[in-house]
Amino acid sequence: MNIIDLIVGKPLRTTDERAEQIGPAAGVSIFGLDGLSSAAYGPEAALSLLIPLGLLGVRYILPVSLAIITLLIIVYVSYLQTIAAYPSGGGSYTVARFNLGASASLLAAAALLTDYILTAAVGISAGVGALVSAVPSLQPHTVLLCVGILVVIMVLNLRGVHDTGIAFTIPTYLFVGTLLILIAAGVIRVVLSGGHPAPASPLPVAGPATEIVSFWLLLKVFASGCTALTGVEAVSNGVKAFREPGQKNAQRTLTIIIFLLAVLLAGISYLVKIYGIAASDPGQPGYQSVLAMLLLAVFGKGVFYYVTIAAILLVLSLSANTAFADFPRLCRAIAQNNYLPHVFAYRGRRLVYTYGISVLAVATGFLLIVFGGVTDRLIPLYAVGAFLAFTLSQAGMVRHWAKKRGAHWLRNVFINGLGASVTGITVLVVLVAKFTSGAWITVIFIPMVIFFFRVVRRHYHAVTLATWTTSAVEPANQKSPPITVVPIDRWSSVTKQAVEFASRISSEIIAVHVESSDSGELLRDLWPRYIEAPFREAGQQPPALTLLPSPYRFVIVPVVQYVLKLSKENPQRRIVVVIPQLVESEWFEYFLHNQRGRLLEWALLAQGNQRIFTLSSPCYLSDQT
Repeated sequence: MNIIDLIVGKPLRTTDERAEQIGPAAGVSIFGLDGLSSAAYGPEAALSLLIPLGLLGVRYILPVSLAIITLLIIVYVSYLQTIAAYPSGGGSYTVARFNLGASASLLAAAALLTDYILTAAVGISAGVGALVSAVPSLQPHTVLLCVGILVVIMVLNLRGVHDTGIAFTIPTYLFVGTLLILIAAGVIRVVLSGGHPAPASPLPVAGPATEIVSFWLLLKVFASGCTALTGVEAVSNGVKAFREPGQKNAQRTLTIIIFLLAVLLAGISYLVKIYGIAASDPGQPGYQSVLAMLLLAVFGKGVFYYVTIAAILLVLSLSANTAFADFPRLCRAIAQNNYLPHVFAYRGRRLVYTYGISVLAVATGFLLIVFGGVTDRLIPLYAVGAFLAFTLSQAGMVRHWAKKRGAHWLRNVFINGLGASVTGITVLVVLVAKFTSGAWITVIFIPMVIFFFRVVRRHYHAVTLATWTTSAVEPANQKSPPITVVPIDRWSSVTKQAVEFASRISSEIIAVHVESSDSGELLRDLWPRYIEAPFREAGQQPPALTLLPSPYRFVIVPVVQYVLKLSKENPQRRIVVVIPQLVESEWFEYFLHNQRGRLLEWALLAQGNQRIFTLSSPCYLSDQT
């Protein structure tokens, strides 16, 4: 087994695809990690903005959370319909493309790709933030820890959907189980204490109020809390990953995710209000996350505390997997419509879209490094793309039902119309509330991505037009064979093989050599014996030897200039450049040779024309020893 097989697994046959498909149990861990993990940082993101209100701010977390849960349910019902209407996947991009046109679909695609990059970055940074909260001495290594977790997630996804589901199932259900136990135990304590439970461990005291409640502040709190809704789109993008019946399994998975997320958000917000837990500044010494303080309040600092913190850390870190599951699939859908390079549509050795996974890893790593792996610096960029995609998807579904009609179409139009209206308003709220905090970066980045889409599309369209032909094949004219050019360095078995290969293509062969010191004279002395004599004995015209001067010691440039000149002087002839290539026995030996043959081929492809062809004459070093 080689090192690649060990890291990413042995290649899978295309016929193994069915075995790689998943059911709802694995679907929750693969497509639901982002949504479920947001229960850990969504309420905290909202509470962080309420810090200036002191203890008074805690009272507002429950109504804000209920508003977010209401929005979550609206989006959930809408996406159930999207899965039913478009079981092939693609989510917002597909819905917008078929119902709202190309421009709307590109806006949805750019918004989603942006959101997935931020999803991965925020998830990993939140996980490391939880770790740093538990072990403050690790804070100086925040970025290194983020990048390390990113590499692990990337490798797991390169191993395929099945292996990813197995790896993430235990952390996911441990996270959900411990939080449900926390909520259940907290509610029981509230009931037994008559609504006024005493914390099991002392909690930090909320700071004094420095601001008064304002509508604008509550809007910003709502906008930050809406990060809990990111990831709802994931299942609708990955319907094809589910085993049959794929549509039903996808809907079941989405239902489980939304139900668990709603329970977690409501339970955490309720207990935070009851216990009077205020967020602390993550940049200050002694920082503790809201969930860590809630655990202390309900259970104290015992075994369950550390198990739950470990589960939170794992799931927050691995929540980036939702982006890694969906980003490559969305890229594939976009590439199939010629808006992204076609390599994004190719599946790798483990039946996953390797290029999409790799690009997402690089983009996420860049964000983590630039923003220092701090969640609060990334959160303001978050949710704009997700809610923009939500809005376009629901608006597209309104158009879909209006065109299709059928039973209950008016009810469906109302549901999706309500979803589009609510999420559209939320986009504006999130954008305005977070604009100066960093959302302006998203506003600039999304149009740049759309511009890139259109440039790629124009290129593919131009290639199609340029290569389209209705002309029949013209058989070769035997009276006008090509001129064969063989660049040679010195007389060797590599050169010998190339000249022999060239003689089978054409009777007119020109060997070119770029002179350096006395190399030209040596070749001229050897030429009659090793080349001219054998050709004359065979009754054939011997190759001509042409020496090219190079006063500045260039090698590639004189050969390219000579071939271009030869092509210009023979406008009716084709030029075939046979390039001798030494093929090394071991991979590391590649770096011990100058690789001029490959450089020459690239230069001729870049500067040549349709009458200049290149052929490689490989000489394997292993055959020479």
